[in-house]
Amino acid sequence: MTRKITGGQAINEALKEEMRRDPTVVCYGEDIKIIGDLYGTTKGLIDEFGEERVFEFPISEMALVGSGVGMAISGMHPVIDLMYADFFQCAMDEIWAKMAKWRYMHGGRINVPMVLRMPSGLSGGAGPEHSQCPEALFLGCPGLKIAVPSTPYELKGLLKTAIRDQNPVLFFEPKSLYFSEGEVPEEEYLIPFGKADIKKKGQDVTVVATCEMVSKSMKAAEKLAEEGIDIEVIDPRTLYPLDKNTILDSVKKTGRLVTVYQAPKTGGFGSEVAAIVAEEALFDLKAPIKRVGGEDVPIPAHIVLEQMAIPQVEDIIEGVKDVMRY
Repeated sequence: MTRKITGGQAINEALKEEMRRDPTVVCYGEDIKIIGDLYGTTKGLIDEFGEERVFEFPISEMALVGSGVGMAISGMHPVIDLMYADFFQCAMDEIWAKMAKWRYMHGGRINVPMVLRMPSGLSGGAGPEHSQCPEALFLGCPGLKIAVPSTPYELKGLLKTAIRDQNPVLFFEPKSLYFSEGEVPEEEYLIPFGKADIKKKGQDVTVVATCEMVSKSMKAAEKLAEEGIDIEVIDPRTLYPLDKNTILDSVKKTGRLVTVYQAPKTGGFGSEVAAIVAEEALFDLKAPIKRVGGEDVPIPAHIVLEQMAIPQVEDIIEGVKDVMRY
């Protein structure tokens, strides 16, 4: 049985279920104890699990992540709420040099089982310092797993998998999902890392989209179908590990690729997908690869202007039509 719940409720359920299952799971961050963080995802945890497992932390992202690394190598499973993905900059050394590398540096004798929850994307005029999608920056940092859920269903299933993983996970949560509803099973389920989901099958163009861009790609698919264009929409679910085979199989079928992502076009995740396809399926292509990414500008603070800085449904449609001209 399924029911409709919001993305915020899906995260809350995942946290409660995993904390009940495993007493070593702890949850902490800024403003999570009383108000349940900015989006209510940790609401009620303090009442059930107490202050030893749910607690506030000073406003120091470096200490926040560094303490998590220490807990993880000591046998705990910390789930840390960073409040905004943008704040990774203040903890970069702890993420890049410790969280990602210590298992390797110690010859596999220790594990670093921790989850860094990173709310990303637009949040209604929050400005350039609170609206970014920095997930692609971490593709060049071996040792990290990167999850990019696109629906409440993925939010819950991928978060539960992340918490059970023995490796560090960066869990990017699109803020647009916190109050958006979706179908989520009542029974327990997990979503495996490294397995993409084909949201819609098609024959003409492969569209690989992440996070909020998945729903926009699905809307684009409906409009394109009215014009006789049949696109296949693939949601990678995780950037690392990446399910290359599903993407390559689709491109070999359609002969066309469009990548869609909210981050700036230059250096985004779609560029990595394009490189993989160019290396491994170049001669299956009927048209040049098309990237549909955000503008190469800081996100504006104005609630109208910020929408102009990221891809819209019309941009995806235009990108698909571009590759269909070949």
